[in-house]
Amino acid sequence: MLSEHGEIIDISPRISSRLSVFPGDVPPTREVSFDMKRGDVFTLSALRTTVHLGSHADAPSHYGLDGRTMELQPLYLYWGPCEVVRVRADRLGVITRFGLADLDVAEKWVPSVARLLIATGSNANPDVWSADFLGLEPAFVDWLADAGVKLVGVDTPSVDTADSKDLPSHARFFARDVAIIEGLVLKGVDAGSYELSALPLKLEGFDGSPIRAALRRV
Repeated sequence: MLSEHGEIIDISPRISSRLSVFPGDVPPTREVSFDMKRGDVFTLSALRTTVHLGSHADAPSHYGLDGRTMELQPLYLYWGPCEVVRVRADRLGVITRFGLADLDVAEKWVPSVARLLIATGSNANPDVWSADFLGLEPAFVDWLADAGVKLVGVDTPSVDTADSKDLPSHARFFARDVAIIEGLVLKGVDAGSYELSALPLKLEGFDGSPIRAALRRV
C-alpha cells in the first residue's frame, strides 16, 4: 500500500484477531485494562501473541542451538538497499535460483545487494492459514550466501515447506549466518530495487520479533 506521498510501500499484513499463525502457535488477542469508552481517563491495552506474527524476523535462536537471540541481531541487516524478485507461480515445493519469473534471466542473475525479498505469490491471504506455500531449496540458500546476500525475506509463513520436519533451509540459513524475514505482503510490488525498513524489536532472549516492514523506491 502506498503512503499518501506515493513513496512508501507497506509490506506488512494488518495485525488483528483474524491474522493466521502457524498451527499450534499463539494468535493475537487484545486485553483492555482501561477504556475511555467506559469512562476511564485513558485507554490501555495489552497484546498477547507469538513473536512470529505477520511480518516478522526470525532470530537465529529460533532454528539453531545457541544462536543469537533477537536483541543481538545487527540492525544493519534490516535497513538498507534491497532487491525484490518474483518466482514462477506454477512451481510447487521449493524454489531454486532457476525458479525466477524470467528463466533466461535467472540463469545469469545474481543478487545486486545484500538484502533480497522473494515474492512467491503462494500465500495470498495472511488471514487464512494454508499449508500450500513455497519453500526455499537449501542449495539456493547457500548460493545466495555465496553471492553476498545477508538477509532474505519471503511472503510465506516459513522458508521451509509446511510439512518439513527437520527444517533443512533454516539449517542452511543458520550455517551461513543469513537473516530471515517471513510473512511479508508483496502482492503488487514490482520486481526491482528498493530501500527496506524492517527493524525488529529489541526483545532480550527472544527467538523472533514482529516488524513493520516497508519499502521505498530508489
